[in-house]
Amino acid sequence: MSSLKPDVSPDGELANAFRIGLGYDIHRLVEGRPLVIGGLEIPFPKGLLGHSDADVLVHAACDALLGAAGLGDIGLHFPDSDHKYKGICSLELLKNTNLMLKQRGWTLINLDATVFAEEPKIGPYRHAMAEKMADALQSNSGLINIKATTTETMGLVGSGEAMAAMCIVLLKSSSIKEEL
Repeated sequence: MSSLKPDVSPDGELANAFRIGLGYDIHRLVEGRPLVIGGLEIPFPKGLLGHSDADVLVHAACDALLGAAGLGDIGLHFPDSDHKYKGICSLELLKNTNLMLKQRGWTLINLDATVFAEEPKIGPYRHAMAEKMADALQSNSGLINIKATTTETMGLVGSGEAMAAMCIVLLKSSSIKEEL
């Protein structure tokens, strides 16, 4: 469990004042479910299969944030075995993740994410996704960058069977000012 203050090395330098986290998620595409990415419902004939709304982008962001703070992963805090998370909007998980970070003194510096999908095109929605995620993180949407790419028809994503997302974040300890 992370402490509220960053560790200080023997020479007095701040250690762990900044932390990087990486998150990844993948879900199968199925008929009969809405497609939710970045908190937005996107018109598409298939949706992502999962216990929650299966938002791969938000799940990858949660994992990146939790990892950077040394708090495990999304499955530890929001297990699919817990009925209260059945069908939940993943933005609620992101809000709860943000609360955990704030309680431990971490502030988001930036979040960079890539959605892997052959279709639909994500570009037209990325700014709205950044806004939704920024609201959940009580942050500025300018700190959130969302990109998309295909896998050139290779693998589960390329065949249209799944969508995936990867996210990297940088966090800063809020006690840096106190220490300097």
